[in-house]
Amino acid sequence: MRLTTRTNLAMRVLMFCAVNPHRTVRKHEIAEACNASENHLAQVINTLARENFITTLRGRAGGMQLARPPEEIGVGKVLRAFEAALPFAECFDTETNTCPLRDACLFRDALSDALEAFYGTLDRKTLADLVDNNTALEAMLSLPGLQPLSICATARAAE
Repeated sequence: MRLTTRTNLAMRVLMFCAVNPHRTVRKHEIAEACNASENHLAQVINTLARENFITTLRGRAGGMQLARPPEEIGVGKVLRAFEAALPFAECFDTETNTCPLRDACLFRDALSDALEAFYGTLDRKTLADLVDNNTALEAMLSLPGLQPLSICATARAAE
């Protein structure tokens, strides 16, 4: 089994947003940190927003943030949002299945059971499980903090 590039990028986007909470992150920041194409990210971001995993803001000061806390974002739901439309094997798509074994083959049942176990395991994981206390990930994905304004500098500028 192999995840699509879009699903892999979706998890990277979500982890990036989770590691940078309460901050609007930009597509180019994610692309740079996650070694991803901005064009691929645009498609992924659109789906993540449509599925209500992130909120987006357009324009010059635009970017994205998580739409809800990481504890409420299930990994299984994210993967289903990106993978469910793709049949796992030819026999999973009743409209295009041309397999001559379809009426006698039990392999489809075995694959179906395996997929349920796969998603069942991922359903027990949240985005928080992937990022909380993960200092290595945080070191890779954290954006530098915003520089606080000095009170003295502000006072001088007002004079």
